[in-house]
Amino acid sequence: MKEAVAPELGLRENAGQFWLLVLVNAFVGAMVGLERSILPALAEQDFGLVARSAMLSFIVAFGISKALTNYLAGRLSDRYGRKIVLILGWLIAAPVPFMLMWAPSWNWVIAANVLLGVSQGLTWSTTVIMKIDLVGPKQRGLAMGLNEFAGYFAVALSALATGWVAATYGLRPEPFYLGVGYIATGLALSVVAVRETRHFVRHEVASAGLAAAGISQRELFWKVSLKDRDLSSVSQAGLVNNLNDGMAWGLFPLVYAAAGATLAQIGMLVATYPAVWGLAQIVTGALSDRIGRKVLIVGGMWIQAAGIVATALSGSLAVFALGAVLLGLGTAMVYPTLLAAIGDVARPDWRASAVGIYRLWRDLGYAAGAVLAGFTADAFGLDAALYVVALVTFASGASVWLRMTETHPPQSRTAQPSASQ
Repeated sequence: MKEAVAPELGLRENAGQFWLLVLVNAFVGAMVGLERSILPALAEQDFGLVARSAMLSFIVAFGISKALTNYLAGRLSDRYGRKIVLILGWLIAAPVPFMLMWAPSWNWVIAANVLLGVSQGLTWSTTVIMKIDLVGPKQRGLAMGLNEFAGYFAVALSALATGWVAATYGLRPEPFYLGVGYIATGLALSVVAVRETRHFVRHEVASAGLAAAGISQRELFWKVSLKDRDLSSVSQAGLVNNLNDGMAWGLFPLVYAAAGATLAQIGMLVATYPAVWGLAQIVTGALSDRIGRKVLIVGGMWIQAAGIVATALSGSLAVFALGAVLLGLGTAMVYPTLLAAIGDVARPDWRASAVGIYRLWRDLGYAAGAVLAGFTADAFGLDAALYVVALVTFASGASVWLRMTETHPPQSRTAQPSASQ
């Protein structure tokens, strides 16, 4: 009987599947970009919403549903496998473009964003976990940089495309036709070409000679959320990062419009931030493998705060663009590095669940940002909301500086057995 060949860890050794997953995640990101340019305008023009907190309710719905699903995605992918969870995520996304095209009330838009959040939690979490499975510890930062590059550069391209289509043909239904194509292509690739990666984890555990972890889901949740200084620092930084992203998603188009920008110009400005974010992650993810995680996380949070302040101070398109570039660069320094840090600290046999818990906290930031920014904008104005979020972002970076130790290389954490081992 022919012996099964043990899987090899590494990006080069698994290049075909790795780059396929990069492509799949681009379509996952494009689904978020579908809304970035036009939903605030849709709220005002088609549904007559005036209160900022009401407009941003779609981000709250998206953030909460995505956060909770991220947690489930890690557990489900450990129990049932990665591929089936990825396919399920695409199937749940299928109604979203049609609901946005034909929504007779704002409640339909909120419901569509609940489904979108669930879909994103399943699909994006799974592509992250699968890439970590494939590459092993040496190139984890590079792998996460490439994954997040694909997702967020696709957000930018999709936001730019929908902004142009909306300016040319109207807010509905034409911009959402793109979403039908994204779902059909992503689902087809996931069903036909993506392969299961859970056996890579079993191989990594066996190669490291690790005993059974002996940690419950409840213990793991508190470990990632509060007890472990490194994991909890990463979780709070992820939450605040997406807090300011939720603010930017909901308020930046309104800030630009208040300064006299056209719908096409708003589309360009909105696309700048995720475009810089996406492209720069190719460099920052790999850089974290060379210089470590902590300096990029702290510096990235502070550069994000500077970009938000620049946007609040500005009234010109040029300075708006500068603010978007700074916010994108800071986010690129933070986003793949946080995921790589989780991979550094977490054992292979509970890594997927740890990623799910981290992503639960991170994407609750969307809801927190929408609520904080929306109510602050209603009470004190758009600029005040931006300043408050900038201050929170700066404080988050300071917290990481004070609490977190350097997590890379991961051997520094696994050289001696820990309580969880």
